[in-house]
Amino acid sequence: MPVEIKIGDRVAWVNLIKQEGNMLSIEVDGKKYDVDLMHTADGTFSIIESGHSYDINLVPKDSPKKYTAYTLYETFDVEVIDAEARYLQNRNVGNGVAAESKINSPMPGKVVKVLVSEGDPVKAGETVVIISAMKMESEYKAPRDGVVKKVHVKNEDTVDGSQVLIELE
Repeated sequence: MPVEIKIGDRVAWVNLIKQEGNMLSIEVDGKKYDVDLMHTADGTFSIIESGHSYDINLVPKDSPKKYTAYTLYETFDVEVIDAEARYLQNRNVGNGVAAESKINSPMPGKVVKVLVSEGDPVKAGETVVIISAMKMESEYKAPRDGVVKKVHVKNEDTVDGSQVLIELE
């Protein structure tokens, strides 16, 4: 399953195609790369690709899946947005910051039950749709108080990762 990686202002979709030991075939934004990746004891990643060697030191930040990446000449903020991170973002009911108006599916799955209709008022944290993915049912909640503007799915629909399920006004 592809992983979204934010590096500074750039967003890349990375997909692991094959791995045999340290040798990886990956796809970055649709382009295939064969790399030799080694994670050293001091936290540095040594990458060899097409005869070029790169060393990157990833230092974790205060929240999961966020890092500062140090290369020989530059420093970058990095965030890994995988299925788990998208799932947690969609379950977040806000923390004083203006919340999203769209509720997305973080991964492919099947709609078990849509609990709201267009025009329904909802409260922050109220379950609006239930999705079954990877043999688990997950409840997706309204990120804020509002009114359902659009329901994009119905019971038994198959959904893709990042697909919009419900929009709020």
